[in-house]
Amino acid sequence: MKPEDAEEYTQALAQSVSGGYRTLLLGVRLGVPKALGLTVEQWATGRLGGYVKLSLPERVAASIDLTKNERLSTREAAQLLGVDHSTVVRDLAGANAPSRQDDSPDGLFDAGANAPLDVRQQRQARRESVAAAARQQADLPTAKYRVIYADPPWRYNDKADAGSVQSGGAEQHYPSMSITELCALPIAEICEVNAVLFLWTTSPLLAESFDVINAWGFDYRSSFVWDKHAHNMGHYNSVRHEFLLVCVRGSCPPDVPKLFDSVQKTGRTEHSEKPGVFRIIIDTLYPHGKRVELFARETVNGWDAWGNEVEVEAIV
Repeated sequence: MKPEDAEEYTQALAQSVSGGYRTLLLGVRLGVPKALGLTVEQWATGRLGGYVKLSLPERVAASIDLTKNERLSTREAAQLLGVDHSTVVRDLAGANAPSRQDDSPDGLFDAGANAPLDVRQQRQARRESVAAAARQQADLPTAKYRVIYADPPWRYNDKADAGSVQSGGAEQHYPSMSITELCALPIAEICEVNAVLFLWTTSPLLAESFDVINAWGFDYRSSFVWDKHAHNMGHYNSVRHEFLLVCVRGSCPPDVPKLFDSVQKTGRTEHSEKPGVFRIIIDTLYPHGKRVELFARETVNGWDAWGNEVEVEAIV
């Protein structure tokens, strides 16, 4: 690859995706970092905005994917994940997964060309296995909530393996759930008679989102748009936004009659994490009542949290 082509590729990639390990793998196999005179780490951190942060289960799954399915050495896998070589070795040992622990930098990623034809099926089976385990998390809280904030792990039909990054390769970052699985969650049972739901979704799943809204016992009322500045490559346009749908159950108008701009412009954060400004908007409009965040990644003062990425005390 010519340096000027590598530069154009890098600039386009930096506008659309962050440093997920499969994104890096493709770029390295195309010879992009080498053409720019950069190491994989320098390319990921200096030009693509950094590595995508993975949870421990996600990192273990990625290590297995790279060493087993892509036939990379543990040192090569470590470069793509942005971790020490010893971390990958330890992750594989804990998962009882075989690995090729060599140092051959000159043959970096070449073995991947000989990957078996059923690699995609293997990846999908692994993802479904991880997702099934994640769904066996703690039961929903038994408290009743007036304010519900949810960022579901939507499952996309066009996986990153199929050549689309519309979804950002969602299942590479967290176990996803189907529309049927999301609809089956008994969210209505934890809501007050009069409640409000703020639900994150994206353009490809906008229509299906209303199935979830109805299944949870809510009706759509309005929406906010998050303008991320950066773009994601879609099938029909270059996507730079997500939707936060406002839905109600019973009668639940805002406690504070403040009108925020429906379009909020702020740069995107770590994969799928939403800007804090939207929680501020929710807290401002609805300062009263018990509140819970579903599919939460962390605990926030004043909010209960439920999800497979947080460790919280039992909520009753």
